[in-house]
Amino acid sequence: MSDGAVHLSIEAGVASVLFDRPQARNAMTWAMYEQLMVICRQLRDETSVRVVTFRGAGGEAFVAGTDIAQFQNFRSGAQGGEDGVGYERQIDACMELLGSLPMPTVAVVEGWCVGGGVAIATGCDFRIATPTAKFGVPIAKTLGNCLSVSNLARLSAAFGMQRVKRMLLLAEMIHADEALACGYLQEIAAPAELDAAVLRLTGKLAALAPVTQRVSKEGLRRLTVHSLPEGEDLVRAAYGSADFREGVSAFVEKRPPAWKGN
Repeated sequence: MSDGAVHLSIEAGVASVLFDRPQARNAMTWAMYEQLMVICRQLRDETSVRVVTFRGAGGEAFVAGTDIAQFQNFRSGAQGGEDGVGYERQIDACMELLGSLPMPTVAVVEGWCVGGGVAIATGCDFRIATPTAKFGVPIAKTLGNCLSVSNLARLSAAFGMQRVKRMLLLAEMIHADEALACGYLQEIAAPAELDAAVLRLTGKLAALAPVTQRVSKEGLRRLTVHSLPEGEDLVRAAYGSADFREGVSAFVEKRPPAWKGN
């Protein structure tokens, strides 16, 4: 398994973050999550940066979730539940760093934006996508795991609860035109026009008052995650289930999972 990499470049006040594992549709490895956290900590203190863009390499995907093969190392039963809690805490910490960046952030989405990819894109302030972009969390037909309560809150705030139910309970994908209609996307741009659309948006954002942007972002973030209920019992139940073990095994073995409900 190639670990992939997350790269950062900064030019003329615009930081560009690239998820670089195109052979696996930029599915995130543990190492890539760690690199993303390091980059977010660096950007948090970069006063010269006015806007940050996030993009996947290869043109086929933004981020196609977390690399499922890594879950083979999770233990069975209650111990697996604790492994799941640890994993979701790490994802929450990463999303908290991303969402707390003081400058505006833009996700540039080409193709698949799934699972952890949707979490990252939703953590950004704006999203521009190509017409073929698809958004979803199809874990009800792949892994049989769950999301943390904080990620559920962010998705519900961005998409609306009913669309999140379709993503999670029906394993449906939300296509670009619907994501635009519900306000999740700022713009849809053809592949040949995508770079120009991103440049227009980043230029507009960089020209505005950074203090207003910073405090407004933080106020909205606090509203989204204020007084969230405890949810680690739900994470333990999902990651400690036999169905989760079956989902991981079925994915690695390239066969349909046989859900048992336990």
